[in-house]
Amino acid sequence: MKRVSLIVLTLALAACGQTPQPPAAEPAESVAESVAESPGLSAQAFNPLLWQQQVIYLAIPDRFHNGNPNNDKLGANFCLDAQWPLKFHGGDLAGLRQKLPYLKDLGVTTVWTTPLYRQVPEFKANTPEASCGYHGYWADFDQNGAVEVEPKLGTAADVDALIQDLHARGMRYMMDMVVNHAGYNARIVTQKPEWFHANCMGDDVNCPLAELPDFKHESNEVANYLTHLSRNWAKAFDIDAIRMDTVKQVPLDYWKNSWVPGMRAEKPDLFLLGEAFLQDSAAQLKPYLDAGFDSTFAMPLQRTMVEVFAKEGSTNLLADRLQDTLSTLGLQRALLQVNLLDNHDVPRFLNEPGLGVPEEEIRRRYQLGLGALFTLPGVPQLFYGNEVGLYGGKDPDNRRDMPKWAWTEAERTGINPEEALPDPQATFGLTKKLIEVRKKTPALYRGYYAEMWRANGGANVFAFYRGSGTSRVIVVFNNGAVSSGDIAIPVSANTGITSSDRTAMSAFTGRTFKEVVGTAAPDQVQITEGVFKINLPPKTFGIYVQQQQAKKAP
Repeated sequence: MKRVSLIVLTLALAACGQTPQPPAAEPAESVAESVAESPGLSAQAFNPLLWQQQVIYLAIPDRFHNGNPNNDKLGANFCLDAQWPLKFHGGDLAGLRQKLPYLKDLGVTTVWTTPLYRQVPEFKANTPEASCGYHGYWADFDQNGAVEVEPKLGTAADVDALIQDLHARGMRYMMDMVVNHAGYNARIVTQKPEWFHANCMGDDVNCPLAELPDFKHESNEVANYLTHLSRNWAKAFDIDAIRMDTVKQVPLDYWKNSWVPGMRAEKPDLFLLGEAFLQDSAAQLKPYLDAGFDSTFAMPLQRTMVEVFAKEGSTNLLADRLQDTLSTLGLQRALLQVNLLDNHDVPRFLNEPGLGVPEEEIRRRYQLGLGALFTLPGVPQLFYGNEVGLYGGKDPDNRRDMPKWAWTEAERTGINPEEALPDPQATFGLTKKLIEVRKKTPALYRGYYAEMWRANGGANVFAFYRGSGTSRVIVVFNNGAVSSGDIAIPVSANTGITSSDRTAMSAFTGRTFKEVVGTAAPDQVQITEGVFKINLPPKTFGIYVQQQQAKKAP
């Protein structure tokens, strides 16, 4: 193995376990749509629709591409070792800039990098656990709140150049920040020891995370320093968004009363994304949205997609998760939640099926996961390497170097690399197509959601509807190992779909739906007598977009 480690309505809906809900109100029309499609990136206030349309790509610069070997040995001594997973490998901002055409071709719209702060010296030197902050989360802060870029990644001029290149391509930049902690033995720990909590365990807010120096946010002096520090970085660079690390480890009052108001005052249009690593329910995430963040990562959904697709669970779990998210957060907030299959803190999705699962079976499961990522309510986020099927277990194995063969179609085609699924171009092509479909289909980035079918003890099939104006989409998944058999999915009887949409889909001119990705699902389905009838092959999904047909001749 390569991997390391509703009489008719009641009966019909009873069959699929669906309780129809009133349709969620879709977002109001907005001039933001034209703003979002313009290469000009300036705005006066936060624009939700613009961010609903994004495709976010997370890159760890050190693991992406080395564009300037001359900076490899700058900064902390003994921290460059390309063979050791806990140290720097040489990737940098120059390398990321060089690969922007690759990301543009893929369809990425926002690049998120891990933090660019200057990092502390080698930690646990001369031991088997020797490590350095290649990931950017061990900042060597000082008491002056200076803006200092990690030398191994480049300079402030390199940050400016990266952002300018992104903006020139109509893309955006998301900067990662940390205010929960400083790096081990950071300068500020010596300068201001009274600013930090004592060592303890069991309290996410007041105790250190992994023994990292934990800031006392309850101190006005500390709170002001940290907010000022973030504002310094936002002022220094023309950023479009902030991903804030470890938000659940920081008091809610700090976010509500200091940091969020501070960042809104600095740049009102910033997209503020909080990383609350909480996986049980949307209710856990709501307090951070109430505190002012525009979004959080949909970690409960991430875990559910792994359980359902990677581990072949019931699609009822996914239906339940979406119902919980929408009922707890509401549609507007759900549309801004950032969805993901994996990231740098969890094993890669491709490793989740476990040892002994054939690679072609892993591929089928991954394709289902990708299909969900780009069609469910929320903003999709890719982790570097997702697009080429990169394997990776727990940290640090999930943070492998981006393969050198990844950059061109010729190099990706037909190969069987040890570190990825065979034929990476096939995975790249599917990912690119899904991004393209999402961009072209307003229902997928701003539409309301209605459940249409769930397994409920039968075939492991899940179907849902997304609608926005005249953009109408039906998405169907067969997560089972056998054909779904003929399934009749109610449309006209589904009160979760607006009456205007049900009417439009029952008319002769609007009842034809075409599968737009090119999967093994039927190419075309017609709604007949108010029902969407389909038979899906095993481990297959279809994204069906309504086709407007010519009116029948008199």
